[in-house]
Amino acid sequence: MSLTAFGPDFPFAYVDWLTHRNGIGSLPTDQLGTRVAIIGAGAAGIIGAFELMKLGLHPVIYEAGTFGGRLKTQVFDGTDDIIAELGGMRFPLSSEAFFHYVGLVGCESTPFPNPLTDAAGSTVIDLEGETMFARCLDDLPPLYRDVAQAYQAALEQGAGFSQLQEAMRTRDVTRIKELWDPLVAAWDERTFYDFVASSDAFRNLTFRHREVFGQVGFGTGGWDSDFPNSMLEILRVNLCGLDDNQHMITGGVGQVLRRLWKMPAACTHWPAGTTLESLNDGATRSRAVAIARDTGGRLAVTDRWNRTDLYDAVMVTCQSHLLTTSIDTDESLFDQKLWMALDRTRYMQAAKTFVMVDRPFWKDIDPETGRPLMSMTLTDRITRGTYLFDNGPDRPAVICLSYAWMTDALKVLPYGSEKRVELALSALQKIYPTVDIASHIRGNPICVSWESDANFLGAFKGALPGHYRYNRRMFGHFMQDGLQPHQRGLFLAGDSISWTPAWVEGAVQTSLNAVWGILKHLGGQGAAGNPGPGELYPHIGPVSLH
Repeated sequence: MSLTAFGPDFPFAYVDWLTHRNGIGSLPTDQLGTRVAIIGAGAAGIIGAFELMKLGLHPVIYEAGTFGGRLKTQVFDGTDDIIAELGGMRFPLSSEAFFHYVGLVGCESTPFPNPLTDAAGSTVIDLEGETMFARCLDDLPPLYRDVAQAYQAALEQGAGFSQLQEAMRTRDVTRIKELWDPLVAAWDERTFYDFVASSDAFRNLTFRHREVFGQVGFGTGGWDSDFPNSMLEILRVNLCGLDDNQHMITGGVGQVLRRLWKMPAACTHWPAGTTLESLNDGATRSRAVAIARDTGGRLAVTDRWNRTDLYDAVMVTCQSHLLTTSIDTDESLFDQKLWMALDRTRYMQAAKTFVMVDRPFWKDIDPETGRPLMSMTLTDRITRGTYLFDNGPDRPAVICLSYAWMTDALKVLPYGSEKRVELALSALQKIYPTVDIASHIRGNPICVSWESDANFLGAFKGALPGHYRYNRRMFGHFMQDGLQPHQRGLFLAGDSISWTPAWVEGAVQTSLNAVWGILKHLGGQGAAGNPGPGELYPHIGPVSLH
């Protein structure tokens, strides 16, 4: 079987559940047509709403900013289809649940031009002023192969990597839990850097090897921004194949959710042709500003224009910090231990700078070197990662001049788009002294800093050592039988509460958990022969740490 994001914390086959011939469940007749609030029109919100619509419910969607959330595709001015992917832009094929919806709406994907891949064509690595050209790992000096081999050896030594990944590949749930659960206790309170530096494989090497690993890393590039994170966070990325075989969505990922919004589905209760768009009268509500419990016990959601509506269930998919900053959330709706988890969520910064250019000029061959003028570039300079997107020989192309995280993202936070382009061009000029990138730029640049957006306050979660217990509280919130009655009916979903932050698969999986939770909360039942995530959670759910 192909490797998918099957666990390791909760090894549940979401796509098998979704596509089962008996469906996922049914509601009592008197609940059909019931309105359910969905806060956030990102991946978790729209996918959750789509599945609730199919069950015969009426999702009412609230959105504070741009439809799509962090699946944000922006078109360059003056064009119809030349795009910048400001949020998610590379999607591992192991993201089985997400690609279920990609296929459902008829979108296609192509390999993403990551470093040292065929899709990139060629890669330039520039560290400490030394510039190296490569088409594959074997073209680089032996030090780079030593680093790659050392990390694989560290994974085997510290995590029994190949055995665990094989158990995930074959979906051997018992074996996955047997191997993974002890790792949770062993590595939750230790950092990614500790894992690397304390391994026998890296102890026998030099600091320079660890430094190169941080700058260039594996798969998509440098990982030093993640060095302070809990090692469990990184193990999940590796085990689930999230940093391998990545694709980009042809025409932009934003269209996946827009197509789902407009897509009729075979629904219980609703007439043929019903869509999320039609149920929402063609547009989402404005941002939610308050969530409370009314005197009759229902959940009251108030929007920006002071319209309050009552619901029996609400799915909240926004970043967790918004529940204490921009949404006035009645404190009694969550247990204080859950509030602790929500408030302690740590978000990582990320910044991107895109420009449109007249053509894919980087493919021109330098007569002196016989190489392309530019390549996908990894560097320790301010740009960190530079990616090249070809739309065809006679069409405008796009360069992501800089994709940076954490401290490198904060370096450009105060600056506007033109200043960011100037800084990036200055850094790239030192790597490509004979290439006049600026002469090819057309139109206005497109930039993003997710941490400065009041609707996000950060790009994605990055759990610190000791955060496993918090994550377990948030992820398992859809299991509400043990909650007080006044805490039921409000369901968390989205990247913020998933086990795999920064990857859309986690948002999809938590959304589907919430769908199951809402189905049960409204008196529904699962389909015969097709147990949902809640039925299996008590048996294969994430291990508890004391």
